[in-house]
Amino acid sequence: MAEQPDYSDLRAVFINCTLKRSPEVSHTQGLMDASIKLMRDHGVHVDAIRLIDHDIATGVYPDMREHGWQYDAWPEEVWPLVDAADILVVGGPIWLGDNSSVTKRLIERLYAMSGEKNERGQYVYYGKVGGAVITGNEDGIKHCASNILYSLQHIGYTIPPAADAGWIGEAGPGPSYLDEGSGGPENDFTNRNTTFMSYNLMHLAHLLKQAGGIPAIGNVRSEWDGGEHYGFEANPEYR
Repeated sequence: MAEQPDYSDLRAVFINCTLKRSPEVSHTQGLMDASIKLMRDHGVHVDAIRLIDHDIATGVYPDMREHGWQYDAWPEEVWPLVDAADILVVGGPIWLGDNSSVTKRLIERLYAMSGEKNERGQYVYYGKVGGAVITGNEDGIKHCASNILYSLQHIGYTIPPAADAGWIGEAGPGPSYLDEGSGGPENDFTNRNTTFMSYNLMHLAHLLKQAGGIPAIGNVRSEWDGGEHYGFEANPEYR
């Protein structure tokens, strides 16, 4: 077995996009907790929040109070955790074969921050890694995860191999992940995927941190705007 790296300098944030307010049982949280435990067991500092418990405004600006909303908990309660984290795991349920409305709101607010820059002048999510956890009792794990993971990479996150895990049980009305007799917590396929996802997120976050992030060459907006186009020719001679 390979030597276990030291992950104690990593931070992760798990954002549960369930439609249920605390303290109602969230099956998504049940599966996310398995990944959280693995990371904490390896020294990762993990924050976990249920987004619906926070008064998050709808919109695609960093602070929606500047755009007509009376309240917006995003800038003070959620964004600092996302900004500080090396790892982001977005979790949520499947409804009508798609991600929940809360998941969509989270993605929009993440997108709102994507124009911010890190200390190297790159977009703020460069050097961070992302994953997805999906639960439900209808088909759609791959669809929901692909939507989340595409969105995360588009705004700057790096996605490791096997970066999603999920459980849907038997299709149709039936037991959810934490329900007695569901078989969810014992499901080997789900447990394997959850474990691989958790380790790959830690591995890639560790590698990026050790390397100082993504090299700041060919991807710095201010340099591009200043005329440095890194060898790209807009109208190369036709050959």
